[in-house]
Amino acid sequence: MLRKAEIIAVGTELLTPHRLDTNSLAITERLNDIGIDVRTKAVVGDDRGDLQALFVQALERADLIVLTGGLGPTDDDLTREVVADVLQLPLEEDPSIANRIRGRFERRGLRMPDINRRQAMVPRGAKVLDNPNGTAPGLILERGDKLVVLLPGPPREMKPMLEIALRHHLEPRSGGVKLLRRILRVTGRTESHVEEVAQPVYGRWSRGPDAISTTILASPGQIELHLTTLSDDVTAASARLERAVRELMDVLGADVFSVDGRTLEQVVGALLRDRHIRLALAESCTGGLTTSRLTDVPGSSDYVERGIVCYSNRSKVELLGVPATLIETHGAVSEEVALEMARGIRDRAGVDMGVAITGIAGPGGGREEKPVGTVFVAAVRTGEPVVRRFRFPGSRDMIKSQAAQAALDLVRRTLRSEK
Repeated sequence: MLRKAEIIAVGTELLTPHRLDTNSLAITERLNDIGIDVRTKAVVGDDRGDLQALFVQALERADLIVLTGGLGPTDDDLTREVVADVLQLPLEEDPSIANRIRGRFERRGLRMPDINRRQAMVPRGAKVLDNPNGTAPGLILERGDKLVVLLPGPPREMKPMLEIALRHHLEPRSGGVKLLRRILRVTGRTESHVEEVAQPVYGRWSRGPDAISTTILASPGQIELHLTTLSDDVTAASARLERAVRELMDVLGADVFSVDGRTLEQVVGALLRDRHIRLALAESCTGGLTTSRLTDVPGSSDYVERGIVCYSNRSKVELLGVPATLIETHGAVSEEVALEMARGIRDRAGVDMGVAITGIAGPGGGREEKPVGTVFVAAVRTGEPVVRRFRFPGSRDMIKSQAAQAALDLVRRTLRSEK
């Protein structure tokens, strides 16, 4: 039975800043879907010794080893040869593969280079996975109760082949166990504050046959709690996860904004649409980032009227009607100016709600009373206006990201508080 997997992505280009290993993410997701736990991922260059060492270690630890990349026709495509050497299997040419590759070239009016015959070399006893999208076939080999899967590197070739391998070779050996996952997304708390109240709750779930594993992932302005469990009874496991989600929501309260996979901009958009509220935004330090996030959601024209970047003091005066004396007295980064920006954009756009963001993103421009990272966010609707002051840590990009997150969250909380 396949329980533990390791993934090895092969290719020197994956060790440069110009190419990302997205294959491992796709493979992990699909293996998790059938209850196979990925314990280790590795990226290795086109070096025979390094690849061999990684493969030998993976064979010792895992039930399933998936290698992606290194199946091409050139001298630096070593995966097929290294796997055959380690498993002590001779490579034999498969005429049907060679003919298929030759036909692929001929249909394009080309002669097949002799080097492509390397891709027809198959370790003795291997099952061949056809590749309708390229020349490199995939391979499946067994070593005792372990399974080794070789997949091509290009994602458009790898993904369809992975589905075939899953359906015919991996899922039947996964024991019918499924991995189920729920994600809670939280904003307005730091990672340690979330852990402080959540750990006493999820700590009770980590033992026993029906254990639920909990992982906390932190990013600027957002914390995620990933709850996972393995079970052959999907209905019962889903019910356990639902109870666990509700327990965490009870202690985290309104700081939980999503338990169904939606992003904050999707949640805010749904609230605006359901209440028939149109929104306009005035952004200074975020430079349009908040508006961009909202309009990334399809159909956002239902509730987003406009967004204006008012970076200079002059633009705040001319486009939003903020009194110049107010800026002179309190500074552009202030509660008073944020409120006037929100009122100005609401009135000029003729919408239900105006939102404004002004702050110091750095790295310069901070002062003792208003250090770098100081941000004011305001929301003006029909009732009492709301303004919040924040002090965000990190680089300029991080401060902008957290400020946009705070603005979206202020809209969410404002709408939730209305009767």
